[in-house]
Amino acid sequence: MTTTTSRAVPGSRPLDWHHDLVATTYPTSTDEEREAAVEAASLAIQRGGLVVLPTDTVYGLAADAFDKDAVQELLDAKGRGRDMPPPVLVSAATTLDALAVRVPPWARTLVEEFWPGALTLVCHAHASLQWDLGDTRGTVAVRMPDHPVALEILERTGPLAVSSANLTGRPAATEVSQAEEMLGEDVEVLVDAGTSPGGAASTIIDATCTPGRVLRLGAIDLERLNAVLEPLDAALPAPGSPTEESAG
Repeated sequence: MTTTTSRAVPGSRPLDWHHDLVATTYPTSTDEEREAAVEAASLAIQRGGLVVLPTDTVYGLAADAFDKDAVQELLDAKGRGRDMPPPVLVSAATTLDALAVRVPPWARTLVEEFWPGALTLVCHAHASLQWDLGDTRGTVAVRMPDHPVALEILERTGPLAVSSANLTGRPAATEVSQAEEMLGEDVEVLVDAGTSPGGAASTIIDATCTPGRVLRLGAIDLERLNAVLEPLDAALPAPGSPTEESAG
């Protein structure tokens, strides 16, 4: 059973479909519910709206990565500036080459080992991409989540700009009710898939340099990463180590 919450959008926004939005929560307990949730989320994204969706780490706040107005609304909803651009989620590892260039071999090895999963790679973005994610300095952070509902939505929408579903400075939502409490006035659809299976944010690796750099340790620890990279002589230095500092 879906639940809805009506609210008026502040008058500073355009008088278009965003006005008097109704936030709807969709359960995913049955195949029929899941299909309805995926369809509703996909249509909302196509209309330029914001969606709360489940991932393998925490709940995410999603917008069409190629809709600059929707991406700006995502940043505004979180209370985030353009200096903190959102990562991009994809439905297949092959999409990485459509978004990024000069991906080093060691980073591709990490993709083979940890995608789908809780690993985000910051790469050089294709200069030809028609999008505005914020002040990216020519990079894009890309991840393929390991969650069936998220992947179904991504397969229909294409790449999504997705940040954790929380207000900046507050804990990330691991239940859809937490996301609704923080962001309900700014989203059209919330997809409820129960408690997030991971509960921890993804690990973020800078793949624009060699050796790579750990930007954030999350669900995948350094030991697991280097177990894959050490045979390639591409081990990641620990954050803050002398080697890491010299690489920066």
